[in-house]
Amino acid sequence: MSAAATPSGPDLAAGIPLSDLPEGETIRGHVGNKAVLLAHTREGLHAVGARCPHYGAPLDEGRIVGDTLRCPWHHACFALGSGEALGAPALDDLPRWRTEVVDDRVFVREAVGGGAPRRPARSPASVVIVGGGAAGEAAAETLRREGYAGPVTILSEDPAPPCDRPNLSKDYLAGKAKAEWIPLRGDDFYARHDITLRLGTAVASIEPDASRVHLADGGALDYGALLLGTGAEPVRLAVPGAESPQVHYLRSLADSEAIIAAVEAGARRAVVVGASFIGLEVAASLRSRGLEVRVVAPEARPLARIMGDVLGDFVRALHESKGVSFHLGRAVSAITDRAVELDDGTRLDADLVVVGIGVRPRTALAEAAGLDVEDGILVDDSLETRVPGIYAAGDAARWPDPVSGEHVRIEHWVVAQRQGQRAARHMLGVGEARPAVPFFWSEHYGIGINYVGHAPTWERIETDGDPAAHDFTARFLAGGHPLAVATIFRDRESLAAEAELEARYAGTGDRRR
Repeated sequence: MSAAATPSGPDLAAGIPLSDLPEGETIRGHVGNKAVLLAHTREGLHAVGARCPHYGAPLDEGRIVGDTLRCPWHHACFALGSGEALGAPALDDLPRWRTEVVDDRVFVREAVGGGAPRRPARSPASVVIVGGGAAGEAAAETLRREGYAGPVTILSEDPAPPCDRPNLSKDYLAGKAKAEWIPLRGDDFYARHDITLRLGTAVASIEPDASRVHLADGGALDYGALLLGTGAEPVRLAVPGAESPQVHYLRSLADSEAIIAAVEAGARRAVVVGASFIGLEVAASLRSRGLEVRVVAPEARPLARIMGDVLGDFVRALHESKGVSFHLGRAVSAITDRAVELDDGTRLDADLVVVGIGVRPRTALAEAAGLDVEDGILVDDSLETRVPGIYAAGDAARWPDPVSGEHVRIEHWVVAQRQGQRAARHMLGVGEARPAVPFFWSEHYGIGINYVGHAPTWERIETDGDPAAHDFTARFLAGGHPLAVATIFRDRESLAAEAELEARYAGTGDRRR
């Protein structure tokens, strides 16, 4: 999935003057045919791979934060000293080379391997993960990375292996991403790492007192630690005709492929119900395939509740410039074989309807097991429920926000991945030093919007730049402090905002008043 690294810049094996690399800076060069990033931090000089293993972002355009390196596109975090992938969405480590300073010149020498095997502080008898989404897959990988040697089992209702879900509404739906890019790992990955992946497997109930999971097929599994990564399910449209075969939702690979199949079967007119991120990404993807696309939503501005009026107006104008029509302030009253009827009597011809009006956390298992549930499974900072040994992460989890002091639930891919990593580390007694600042990105016609932090409400928005020029920042403030920052093509500024919010999340800054 990542772009090939093309060697460029200086030959680092031949050395560069140390004065060319001030502390806090990086230089991209090469060693042989390998693209290498040379970084200078307070801890010393580090040579690592020059591209992020997630989507191939050039890491020289990223940012050094302490002893870590951050990806400019999607904020993956790497330890410069070891190359380790500390924070999703990247799950693979960076390759690493030895450095040496001779006569005030820095040389990059031979490649070096990974560190010594780890031994976790504690080791559950086994770990069972319910859900094969972002949180569950990341948790399983982290358990092995941290040296856990016990049985790890992922139970997933989905018949497909864990996949790159953000791509399902973006490039894959648009026909620009290859099918082989979508699985997060190859077929042999789980076997090589001794992770049992049971697809098409539903869990019927959890028996906390016996530390046992009962399966819908009559089987059962005992666990030493349990992670609930049950995710969320789409809110269904409740109008006449909503169960018609041309009505689709988008949550899984099968959902995305069903929409693609409808397009390939001849659908030419699409109605998207809901101006959510996923709804608008679907609109952009279908428009790029040449369909006539109309968006129906009750709000006056798309995304304004999350992004504010300026960005909401920009997103609408961007879609309209590509030929998308909006029917805002409207609701669907009925769906027929060939049309969507609105509450004002408008009739929109439609061969294909995609509904994106939100999701609900899947909490039935947790509630039946006696766990605390309130619009999500309530967990503490370690993502553990009130029942020791049972954790929850991802879209189904409701966790304490260190800034507001309230429990929140955030439905974003990277948040779910990082929570899976965090839960796994806490299971093993490792802990997690890095504060969990929420991050997500959305893309429309190649224009990406990065968002760090969490601002369900705000007192004011400070803006800088022009979104139409694709050069823009919006800061969402309360009590004089930023709660979140949204940017368009200002990657380093987005990373700086993340670092600032990390300091606040860690308690080194003021809490929101």
